[in-house]
Amino acid sequence: MTTFTLSLAEFARAAPEQARAVVRKVSIDLLTRVVQRTPVGNPTLWKSKPPAGYVGGRLRANWQTTFGAPSFATTAERDASGTATIMRGARTIQRAYGEMDIYITNSLPYAIPVEYGHSQRQAPGGMVRITVTEFQTFVDSAVRGLPK
Repeated sequence: MTTFTLSLAEFARAAPEQARAVVRKVSIDLLTRVVQRTPVGNPTLWKSKPPAGYVGGRLRANWQTTFGAPSFATTAERDASGTATIMRGARTIQRAYGEMDIYITNSLPYAIPVEYGHSQRQAPGGMVRITVTEFQTFVDSAVRGLPK
């Protein structure tokens, strides 16, 4: 991690606008993959009956994208497709400038159990842990996409 951080810092000094473009693209790719990997409750797979009026997609809708500090907020919104959550986060990321820290968080109490195996049929390897393994691929793709 340190080596990558240092090389990214060198890249940023040499080409600041290109570095920001890479950070934005990588952040949007990370957000997109995490949201897409977040399971939407499927009551047919549950051991017990769902609550009356259950509608899935709350875990997906609760991915929050912020600058400077993580968000601990939650929402009652549902986003089964993940499209609105990705679009909202991408709009936030596009406003990033300089060396801002970008946080992608989910503060629902069941996000961590789902990440660590609670949803064996839908997300056996979690959402974040698998996505993090693709980080370098996202960076390489973003750098290749820069104008020459």
